[in-house]
Parts: sequence; C-alpha cells; structure tokens
Amino acid sequence: MKSTPGIKDFIKYLIVLSLLVQNVGCKSISGIDYNAIKVSDIQATNSTKLLYHNIQRISRKAIAFGHQDATAYGIGWKHDENSEVLKSDIKKVVGALPVVHGYDIGHIELGKVHNLDTVSFDLMRNHIQKLYDKGAIITMSWHLDNPVTGGSSWDKTPAVPAVLEGGEQRDMYVLWVKRLAEFFNSLKDKQGNVIPIVFRPFHEMNGSWFWWGGDNVSPEDYKQLWKETQQLLKENNVHSLLYAYSPNTIGSEEEFEKYYPGDDFVDILGVDIYNHSCNEAFTKDVKRNLEIVKEKALLANKPFALTETGNNNFGEDPLWWTQTLYPGIKDSGAAWMLLWRNARPSHYFSTYPGEISEENFKEFAELEEIIFLDEVKELTTN
Repeated sequence: MKSTPGIKDFIKYLIVLSLLVQNVGCKSISGIDYNAIKVSDIQATNSTKLLYHNIQRISRKAIAFGHQDATAYGIGWKHDENSEVLKSDIKKVVGALPVVHGYDIGHIELGKVHNLDTVSFDLMRNHIQKLYDKGAIITMSWHLDNPVTGGSSWDKTPAVPAVLEGGEQRDMYVLWVKRLAEFFNSLKDKQGNVIPIVFRPFHEMNGSWFWWGGDNVSPEDYKQLWKETQQLLKENNVHSLLYAYSPNTIGSEEEFEKYYPGDDFVDILGVDIYNHSCNEAFTKDVKRNLEIVKEKALLANKPFALTETGNNNFGEDPLWWTQTLYPGIKDSGAAWMLLWRNARPSHYFSTYPGEISEENFKEFAELEEIIFLDEVKELTTN
C-alpha cells in the first residue's frame, strides 16, 4: 500500500524533529549555537550557557534591577512559609519584582537549615524555582565561616592556606564544598533541570574585613582558593554556575587585577560600591569603577555588573535614585545592579512603602534603561 502525501510529510516532520532533539547540545530550536558560548566550565549545561547569553543581551539594551533577599523579607514583614505569593518591598512600591534576586548561602557548609540571615534553604529553593520560571536571574554570595576558628566570615584570622590542598583543614573544606554542591544541584526547575546560578564567592577580597581578603591573604593564595573551589564543585558534578568576581571599590585597573584568578576561571566581572562618604563621591566612584571594569570586560569579552550597592544613609535622601545612583550607572553597559537587603528600619539599602525616597524610586523605575522582571523577557531568549 502506497503512502499518501500527508503521511510522507508527517514522516519527514518526525525525522526533522528527531534530528533537532539529537542535536540540542549544539544548537537549540531558537537558533542558539551553544558550542559558540564559552564559559569557564567547559561542561556547563545549556541552561547555564543560555543564562550567559541572556545576560549579555540585557547589557546591550538595559540595566536590570536587583535586590538581595527580595522575596524572603522586607521592612516589617517576613515571607509566610505557606504562601504561594511572592511579595517584596520593591513590588509593593512599583508593582513589579526585581529581575536579579540575590541570596547568601552562608551556613550551608555547616549543614544548617537556615542561612546566616535566618532564611531557610527550603524557602530559598522554593522561591528560586518560582522566580526562575518567571525569567529572573539568581545570584549567590557565600559568607562562609572561618574554617580555622569557627568564627564568622568577619573573623579576620588568616585561614586560606589551611583549606588549600595539603592544608590542615582541607578535609573539612572538601566536605563544605560537597554540601554546597548538593544545594546547587537541588535547585531544579519544573522540568527537573538544574537551575543556573551566578555564583559570587569570596567577594570584596581587596578589603580586609573577611578572612579571605586584604591583609589576611596573599593574592597568590586567593587565586588558588578560587581555582580549587571551582575544581571541587566540578568534581561534585556542579555544572550550573557562572562565576562572578567582584572586588570592593577599586582605585585602578591594577587593583582589580591584583586578586583576579584569570579569564579562564571567571565569567562575569563586577564591583561592590556603597556610599560610605558623600553622595557626590559615590556617584564619581560608581562611574569610574564601572569604566575600569568595562574596559577589562571588553578585552575579555565578558559581561559586567554593579554586583552590590545601596544607600548607607538610611532615610536621609529623598532623591537618591535619580540624582545619586543613576548618574553613576547611566549608559555604563552594566548588565545589572544589585541593591543589598532590606532588613529593618535601621538597616536597609533600597526602598519600601512610606520610605523617604519611595516617590523618587518610582521615577527611577520609569527610566527606559532600568528594567524589572515583567520587562525582561522582551530582551532575552527563552
């Protein structure tokens, strides 16, 4: 019996579809050539490469707004563990969630159920899945305890040599990274695929307030810590990370390079800047620092971001967003800016309903260059 033209066409369709499925590792149906996307982990998942691709796309058109712990708590509220609704101070003010959501995984290494800011890892996992489904970018820092003393990240006792290969605390650190890896691999989307994360370990290393930075570590040991941690994560089958390097405010390209582990080990460049001095100085610092980072990023063909920032002068400046922050980031090419957390009325870095800069933030949010979660899918590839 001869096949009808309709059946032949259907068979051809099935063959083409089969070939597309077999070659999804090379090129997706959307036309992205994953082999052409180079990141520090040569075994990175396609979802991780797609995240990198989307970050680059965002940086060409806009600056994505980000906030630390945005849906976990805010001023006067904490997330109800039984609620399916994602709240945030930012959403209460402008009706939209941030694009970039920051979390800290300090204390995951200790096997605890909450991080150092009392956010449960189960809640974090649940929110990350919901946010990723909406197109959000997830970034994580790691305020891990001092492995020598058991003190916090802010315990300045030198400890890096102790966790490097051959160090007296190496076995413990290997266990810590294993626990970290288990958490990363537990972050799954609705289809069961591991969610890609921008991982920002050992940040602000040019300052001396953490055990891994400044006077507490040599640049050579810091670079080795970065490389060995990355390798341990890969050995634990973690291939869902983009690695972000972010010093504190820098004065030169040489300062940025001092602890830099190398282009082969970093995917995203960043810098953390707060207005510890006057607003005018802050604006100049942001503008100059982003210029330095951008120059390095262009040479390395990598995206960059203002990876941590915020207004330290709580409740004092009603026009901070449009007159202090925006002049520093305007037309910079940064993919995003991450405002630090809103913990309490005496310690917050963004805005919230009734806060002195709330109305100015609404003006800031309306700027064409600044985008929120409801706008991000227009700039990215699904």
